[in-house]
Amino acid sequence: MDWKDKRLKLYMEAGLALLLVLTLGIAGLTGRFSAGAEETGSDGSNLSAETSAAGEDTSQASSGEDKDSPQNSDSGEESVRASSDEGTDGQYLIMGESDVTVQEMVDYFNASGKEYPAEELGAGGADSIETFCQMYYDEAAAEGVRPEVAFAQTMKETGFLQYGGDAKIEQFNFAGIGTTGGGVPGNSYPDVRTGIRAQIQHLKAYATTDALNQECVDDRYEYVKKGAAPYVEWLGQQENPEGVGWATGENYGYDIVDMIEDITAI
Repeated sequence: MDWKDKRLKLYMEAGLALLLVLTLGIAGLTGRFSAGAEETGSDGSNLSAETSAAGEDTSQASSGEDKDSPQNSDSGEESVRASSDEGTDGQYLIMGESDVTVQEMVDYFNASGKEYPAEELGAGGADSIETFCQMYYDEAAAEGVRPEVAFAQTMKETGFLQYGGDAKIEQFNFAGIGTTGGGVPGNSYPDVRTGIRAQIQHLKAYATTDALNQECVDDRYEYVKKGAAPYVEWLGQQENPEGVGWATGENYGYDIVDMIEDITAI
């Protein structure tokens, strides 16, 4: 074999070696690319699952915020406070702020033509109708109850403080608490303010599940189904959807609302 043949053989061997190296390199790169693609696919799937789960969590959190967020809750409360005297069903709310003044309650009583029992109620700390109405206003405000609701109820229950039923004026029981009929006199209280406070706490028990702000003096507070009568109209058992309430007489709450309208008309 001459030198030309040897050189050609060397070129061929070098070419085959280079081809082998290139083939092995390409194969290695292809394997790496394939492995990388598999890894990306696996990670991508897991990431998608986590993203989906996170999406579900976010959706649930968003739903919770729409229903239960403090912002929405506060907004609802502000809406109720700003909605005059009517609830969502056009009925008179027991709880809330009031535009009725002490003087309007005084004027309403005086317009009835009844004489204020100064001697009897003076013995309990309220010697004038002005003092009596101020006590109603203060005690109602302390519990968030509208004062005209409690005051109108008292006028209905006592016949403008003339009494004549089972309870006696010296009991300082202004709304028949505990008078179950058949001559049962009901609860007694040590003074006018305590009797008013018990009545207002009893009203609050019917109107809301919120706790009392002052020490409980209502002996029958525990027996009330809390929040069963948010509206004055529902204080009558016959008109209450749950069949519970302050009194059994027909249209009991509606009569009180009529009296409130008379107070606000003065």
